[in-house]
Amino acid sequence: MLDSFRPTVEVPTLETERLKLRGHRVEDFVHSAAMWGDPVVVRHTVGKPLTEEECWTRFLRYVGHWALLGFGYWVAEEKATGRFAGEIGFADYKRDLEPSLKGVPEIGWVLATHAHGKGYATEAVRAAVAWGDANFKSARTACIIAPENVASIRVAEKCGYRELQRATYKGHPVLMFVREL
Repeated sequence: MLDSFRPTVEVPTLETERLKLRGHRVEDFVHSAAMWGDPVVVRHTVGKPLTEEECWTRFLRYVGHWALLGFGYWVAEEKATGRFAGEIGFADYKRDLEPSLKGVPEIGWVLATHAHGKGYATEAVRAAVAWGDANFKSARTACIIAPENVASIRVAEKCGYRELQRATYKGHPVLMFVREL
């Protein structure tokens, strides 16, 4: 019965040389949940593998961003194979963080283990940033990254993000990065 319902929000499709970024579909959930349940993937983000319930909440949040705010996360899939590679996009998480990022599109990316080390993150983030440049009224976007996540720091810097300051989020140190048009 639930399979008969489909979201009505049109999520733009972005293409890079090797990736297609598109809206989430119900059938993507199994791949998303497997990724968020992988200890290697979550070590620098949420810190522990997520349960299926936590993954479902995250999954719905991605779709909800598009429906309510006109931006959100995309599924990244390999163009050559159609294989799920990860999730990239913008959100407004209303984080309890100083300085506040409320109202500032916050970019994030996470890749399945099989997609690590291929340059996919940089490729996908550049495409998302270009979309944001064309669609956001604000000239500023941001991201937070764990200080030990050297790979994501490199991606952020390659895509024009510069460290603004160090902060604490949920008791853990983070680096806050911003990008101005």
